[in-house]
Amino acid sequence: MPDVAPDPLEELLARLREARDAAAQDPFGDPVLLIALAISRRMDDGQLDLDSLADMVQRLADAAAAERAKRLAAYVGLGTATDLPALAERLVRPDPEDSPIPFARYRALLETPRFAAVFTAHPTFSLPPETGTALAEAASGAALPPGLLHRPSPPTLAEEFRQAVAAIQRGRDALDGLAAALLTAAKGVWGDRWTTLVPRPVLLSSWVGYDTDGRTDIGWWDTLRLRLTMKRLQLERLHAQLLPLGEAAAPIAARVAAAMEAVAAQIAAVPEAPEPEAVARLAAEMLGRREAALTGTGPLLEMFPAAIAAAPDDAARLALAVARGGLAAHGLSLAHTHVRLNAAQVHNAVRQRLSLTTSADDMAQRRGLLAQINTALGEVAAQPVDFGALIAEQASAARLMLICAQIAKHVDGSAPIRFLIAETETGYTLLAALWLAKRFGADQAIEISPLFETAEALDRGERVLEEALRSPHYRDYVRQHGRLCLQFGYSDSGRYVGQLAGSYLAERLKLRLVELLRRHKLDGIEVVLFDTHGESVGRGGHPDSLADRLAYLSPPQARAALDRAGLRLREETAFQGGDGYLLFGTPQLAAATVAGIAAHAFAPVGPVDDPVYAEADYVADFFATVRREMQALVADPGYAALLGAFGPGLLDRTGSRPAVRQSDGMGGPLRISHPSQLRAIPNNAILQQLGWMANSIHGLGLAASANPDAFADLRERSPRFKRALAMAARAVACSDLGVLRAVVDTLDPGPWLDRAGFTRRPGRREELLSVAGAVERLDLDAPVRRLFRRLQADHLALRHAWPDLPTMPDRLVLLHALRLALIHRIWLLAAGLPEFSPRHGATREMLVLRILQLDVEPSLRLLEEVFPAAPGTLVELDFREPAPQREGLSYAREHAEIFAPMARLFGLVRGCGAAITHEVGAFG
Repeated sequence: MPDVAPDPLEELLARLREARDAAAQDPFGDPVLLIALAISRRMDDGQLDLDSLADMVQRLADAAAAERAKRLAAYVGLGTATDLPALAERLVRPDPEDSPIPFARYRALLETPRFAAVFTAHPTFSLPPETGTALAEAASGAALPPGLLHRPSPPTLAEEFRQAVAAIQRGRDALDGLAAALLTAAKGVWGDRWTTLVPRPVLLSSWVGYDTDGRTDIGWWDTLRLRLTMKRLQLERLHAQLLPLGEAAAPIAARVAAAMEAVAAQIAAVPEAPEPEAVARLAAEMLGRREAALTGTGPLLEMFPAAIAAAPDDAARLALAVARGGLAAHGLSLAHTHVRLNAAQVHNAVRQRLSLTTSADDMAQRRGLLAQINTALGEVAAQPVDFGALIAEQASAARLMLICAQIAKHVDGSAPIRFLIAETETGYTLLAALWLAKRFGADQAIEISPLFETAEALDRGERVLEEALRSPHYRDYVRQHGRLCLQFGYSDSGRYVGQLAGSYLAERLKLRLVELLRRHKLDGIEVVLFDTHGESVGRGGHPDSLADRLAYLSPPQARAALDRAGLRLREETAFQGGDGYLLFGTPQLAAATVAGIAAHAFAPVGPVDDPVYAEADYVADFFATVRREMQALVADPGYAALLGAFGPGLLDRTGSRPAVRQSDGMGGPLRISHPSQLRAIPNNAILQQLGWMANSIHGLGLAASANPDAFADLRERSPRFKRALAMAARAVACSDLGVLRAVVDTLDPGPWLDRAGFTRRPGRREELLSVAGAVERLDLDAPVRRLFRRLQADHLALRHAWPDLPTMPDRLVLLHALRLALIHRIWLLAAGLPEFSPRHGATREMLVLRILQLDVEPSLRLLEEVFPAAPGTLVELDFREPAPQREGLSYAREHAEIFAPMARLFGLVRGCGAAITHEVGAFG
């Protein structure tokens, strides 16, 4: 019987395990680099070619995706999720031995929005849409098909919107299931009174198509078109719910059908560009069909009582009541609308109109600026607004406010628009936004919400709100709306001070809100706390379960403090891009997610008995240490050097923006001198790809070792502390010092010189020396080695204080080693680039350095221009004279031996990155 050839993947995994075991006894061992070199030698010997490597990457990615699907199912509790009828019964009768609660109390429970899931479109579309669908279906019980594509293509706005709508529609179906359970429970206790209930405890919102913070691909016409589309989708949904219900629902269905026709005509009139004639035609449709299209839910909601009374049976009445609840909860839209922009845009728009000369950043002049804007708020009068104003307006914040005003007037005035302002670090920003809103008559249509995201903003958040609430105009605005809306970010705070410290700062600010609102006599209002984390640990997404995620973002202590103060709380949480939409990726997943949200939203708020709050001084010191250490890390030049060495080149585009600003000309990517030059999500994604999630674990070693006994005690007894540390444990499981050391060694010319002295392969010595010289010119080895020692020392302290920390699994280590081998091969091929005259400002030496930074695709495009693969049509033309042999016109050898293999290797590098994203569970 012939011998079966060994599986190269299993063989490498076995060798890796041996190398890791040996390294445990050898402080100088480097199993990751050892395996990378073994892969490289097998490529040299012909044991591994590009096809076999591609197969290996595919298998690793498929296995990682299958494991991710299992984790997704467990995360939402698929199969064990909260039973909605049982939850509803517990609300009706909290104690089975007691009588039901009063009907009025049950109505308040059902008709008060308690939670909102917000669908956001940050650049986390790290999966091809078909693969995302397959993952969700696999989590729901289907088999994961083999050979899936795992690398994404950059999503368009239309694709982002399509994916968001699909997830929202499944979410709305799940909310209808929740409403039906709540109504059915009431029917069994209070008879026909249940038909008067309008359940809306959980809402859905979206900023897909409306978020203009840092984006240039969304015009006001896009926002209007997509908002009208959301209106059409809501009307279509309602119409489909009503049609099967016969004569009782026919009048409502007819009115909805007429509105659908009018809205379709309005959508068709939205231009692709703001040409005046086209906008005039849009205005004619928007105003001419305004009444037919409806501008609020009132006319429809008024028709439901009669329809319910005329319904033939309880099933029809229940279906009508569920449909009414969805309409009342979301207005004329499939989901509530969030728009977003940057504080600087607000400042610029107001400065122009009020001729202000003081900068909002000038602390010395802050009091005078606040006085000026308060005076202006007392004098502002609303001006007429039309669609022509959108053409003439140049200030982006003013344009956004104008489109909000037009949406409220002509699309839907029944649901407020959340107006989110990123980088709010002064109360002036909120007052300036209010002035703009009053100027355009939109102050009753929008809910102004600051985003506190940086550590400074979280530190100063109370002061920011204090500055705004000192204004009687802002206090009146809050009272008129009956709510104060706040947004908390985990992106910049997490990457600059560490995720755990960022969470602590956010909780501290939430607790301080109570006294602030009491001081300004705003007791009794609703407080909306929107946490815009992501699904990744690096963005504040708790890894253990949806229940842990919600409890981590909204600690019981903060909920209890607001409850004691008589403040109603509405929590909101982000489901971000392709990763977040997976939790609504199938009807089963959406139902489990909504059930988990409902269980959290209806959880009773009682006394908090957690020792972490009794140890306030220790906890404050602990997180202050984490923050200090993370800030020192961010300031370390080696940190920027590590992130920027080739980190951006590891990432496929997963959104509308590049990871890092590009330089002019052909000089390639800018050398990053500070992490702020990277965007937050790519910053986190690079850490994942380098195998060291510093923003979630660095500083913990020093903090834990300062008082190991207290650390161990709280880790054992405190649910809040334990839940926070579970974040770090997951980050540690995706991090490995050996992987990071191999990256650092790659950026050091020394190991390349060592290899050059060791190799016996013809021509390899020269290639290795060339790479060593190029790495020397990068000049990164000294700062990144110092950085590595800093990270290593802190992590050794953490493992001493926390001995049972997890380790990176073998499959993930192998992915890192395999990708490092591929990168090494790319660099060796770069050493063979032929000389050429400068082209577009680029030289051979510059291109080699760009390739070392993995700026491969633009480099190959230039090389293909400099070295054409074939002479093209020249050889086929007749020039009417005897022709010499055409020489120097074809560089087929360079293409076959350097450019084409380099392109394929780079594709495999990115393929490994996609597999690593599966292993981590989310992007960035």
